[in-house]
Amino acid sequence: MNNWLNKLERKIGKYAIKNLSRYLIGAYAIGYLLYFLSYATGTNVLGYLTLEPYFIIHNLQLWRLISWVLIPYNSLSGLGIIFAIIMMILYYQLGTALERTWGTFRFNVYIFGGMILTVIGAFILHAIYTALYGPGYIMLGPIGNMFSTSYINQSIFLAFAVCYPNMEVMLYFILPVKMKWMAIFYGILIVVDIIVSGWAGRIAIIASILNFVIFFFTNSQIRDTMRRFSPKEMRRKQVYRAATGQGTNAGGASRPHAARGSLHPQNTAGVAKHKCAVCGRTELDDPSLEFRFCSKCEGNFEYCQDHLFTHQHVKRS
Repeated sequence: MNNWLNKLERKIGKYAIKNLSRYLIGAYAIGYLLYFLSYATGTNVLGYLTLEPYFIIHNLQLWRLISWVLIPYNSLSGLGIIFAIIMMILYYQLGTALERTWGTFRFNVYIFGGMILTVIGAFILHAIYTALYGPGYIMLGPIGNMFSTSYINQSIFLAFAVCYPNMEVMLYFILPVKMKWMAIFYGILIVVDIIVSGWAGRIAIIASILNFVIFFFTNSQIRDTMRRFSPKEMRRKQVYRAATGQGTNAGGASRPHAARGSLHPQNTAGVAKHKCAVCGRTELDDPSLEFRFCSKCEGNFEYCQDHLFTHQHVKRS
C-alpha cells in the first residue's frame, strides 16, 4: 500500500488540503449552530443534511453526499455544548498531530477514505432495505441518522494511539492514562456497539472505521510497529534487558533502560546521543525510548520507536 500511496502522492499530492482538521472542526461548529437553530425554531434542519440514499436517488438531493459531514460528533443525541467544545479541541489536536506525523497527503487519504467508505456503506444498506421491503422502506424510518462522523472521529483517535501508544493524556483533566489503554477501551466499545446493534447499525459502524482497518492492517510498516507491543515481543525485550544488565541493580531498584541503537550505558552527562528527526525527543526525555537509523532515508536520520515506521522517507534526488 505504501508504494501505491507514494505514486499517488507524486501525481496528486499537490492538491491535498493542508490543516484539514481545521476545516473539519469548522464544519462541526456550523453543524452545532444548525442543531441549536433547529432546537430553537422547532424545525428539523439537520434532517435535510443526513446521508439518506433514498432522497439522494429519488429526489436528487445530491447535497446530502457532503452535507452529512456537518453533523458533528453525536449531535443527534443532544449532547451539551461544553462536551462538544472539548471533543472538537481534542480531535483538532489529534488530527493536527497525525498530519504532522504522516504528512498532509496521507492524512487526507485517511479522512476522505473514511468518508467515502461511509457513503458506500449507506448505499449498501439502502440496497439491502430496498430488496427486503421495497422502495417504500423509507416509511419505516430513515437510515441517515445512523451515519455520522462519530466513528470516523474515533478512527482518528485509534490512529493516533497506534502512532503514540505511550503518550499520556489527562482523562477528565485528572487521571493520566496512556493512549494505548484508551484505544483498547475505545476498541471494546466499538465491538460492543457492533454486537448489540442491528444489521443496519453494524454496517454503519463497520463502514465508518473500515478506513482504520485498511490503512493500518495492509501497511507492513505499521504491522511491524504494532508487533513491538505484542506479548511475545515484550517478553523478548525483558529477556534482552536482563541479559545486558538493563533490568534492576543489585539492590533491586529499577534502573533506566539504555536507548536502543547503542549498547552504551545510560547517558549521565546530560548530553543526548540519540534524537528523533521527527519529534525531537531524546533518551534524556524518556530513557525507555528506542532509536534506530532508517535505511531507506538518504542520509543519517535517526527516529524514535514511534516514528521509525511512520515517518516520510527523506529523498535527496
